[in-house]
Amino acid sequence: MEMQAGAGAGAGATMCRERMLQFLANMKLIDKVQTDIVAAMKSKDEFRLSALRMLKTALKNKEIEKIRALEPGEEFSLVQTLVKQRHEAAEQFEKGGRPELAEKERKEVPILESYLPAGATDAEIDAAVAAAVAETGANSAKQMGAVIKAARAKLEGKPFDGKALSDRVKAKLGG
Repeated sequence: MEMQAGAGAGAGATMCRERMLQFLANMKLIDKVQTDIVAAMKSKDEFRLSALRMLKTALKNKEIEKIRALEPGEEFSLVQTLVKQRHEAAEQFEKGGRPELAEKERKEVPILESYLPAGATDAEIDAAVAAAVAETGANSAKQMGAVIKAARAKLEGKPFDGKALSDRVKAKLGG
């Protein structure tokens, strides 16, 4: 009898966990960040808490600026911008002789990147470039802008390196 009760409890816990994962998948980014802020407070992780508060503030400021809730693409674009800013700040701190501040900036990057969707793979970028070249009928470097625009549209919603995309288009068009 105890075995059956234990088995039933396990199945119920699994269903509960699945519902919770689905709920988290449908949450807006700012709500996920708030949930993680609470978890960081409870675990007394001051560094993570600071980075998450900075992210939440940036999201809120952007919402205020837009006078509406952010779309998922806008949220991810903002996170990408914050990651880029961290890399640039770390570089500047290194040049300025402040390695401790550079290290702090570098430690924030993985926390921020955890809120980004999986990045586009090299194969996906190559496929998007090939499809964009075929779609636009481009055959020279003069049409590079149109190809990049079409390739960006194909990679919508996935983080990717714009310079790498540009280099691939240039190589494909023989520029």
